Amino acid sequence: MGSPTVLLVGCGDVGGRLAQALLAAGWLVHGLRRDTTRLPAGVVPVPADLASPAMPAAWPEGPLDYVVYCVAASQHDEAGYRQAYVEGLRHTLSWLVQAGQQPRRFVFVSSSGVYAQAAGEWVDEQSPTEPSGYSGKIMLEAEALAHTGTAPATVVRLSGIYGPGRARLLNQVRQGFAVSEMPPVYANRIHADDAAGLIAFLLQADAQGKAVEDCYLGVDDAPVALAEVVAWLRQRMGVTHTSGEQSIRRTGSKRCSNARARALGWVPRYRSYQDGYAELLTLE
Repeated sequence: MGSPTVLLVGCGDVGGRLAQALLAAGWLVHGLRRDTTRLPAGVVPVPADLASPAMPAAWPEGPLDYVVYCVAASQHDEAGYRQAYVEGLRHTLSWLVQAGQQPRRFVFVSSSGVYAQAAGEWVDEQSPTEPSGYSGKIMLEAEALAHTGTAPATVVRLSGIYGPGRARLLNQVRQGFAVSEMPPVYANRIHADDAAGLIAFLLQADAQGKAVEDCYLGVDDAPVALAEVVAWLRQRMGVTHTSGEQSIRRTGSKRCSNARARALGWVPRYRSYQDGYAELLTLE
């Protein structure tokens, strides 16, 4: 095949980084979002509102080799999640049918929030998914919907995305937030560049004819106890005070494995929290 064509539905932070990676590799990239003025240079704009069932006027003509659904909910409640991840996805799949387009693969960007493990267990793509909260349940529903499309689907479950513009943990540490050391609360993370890089890697692997699975976990090499991350950041940032009234709370505790993506040949640029946060601190 020649230069592949891809449509990125929801071209925000991770989608924008993905667009730049694919453009650099010579792909033709269409980007769908409400405000197309914020698309990276070189992306063909597709202004659209995923909440509307009407097919966008600027929907790409001709064949689409790949579609990546990588939206972010603008409203963080059950209704907002359902609109972003289920109804918007349903509209996108319908538009593909209306346009008579049959992509080689459809990629749905999901979350490790579909796992409910909370005792430090290791989880992979075959681990049970039994979320109790609405966000995880809606994500599972959306994953299932993605697999009903006419194209083979791959789900990428990202966890703890951080990077430039995503400094929540740094701000919490700076304010003296604390986290309990016992029992250890394990957290997983991936740098935004690696999140985009993993998706780009999977698309390019598929384009090269390699066998791509229907699900991948997107995390770095080092899930560790959150207390370790906070202690390391406190030392690097010179934070000595602790606020007794504030704490970093998490409901889950699991260790996500990236072995499946690694087996395909993917290598994260930021293999641990030290690699990613050390660079972030130099940018502040």
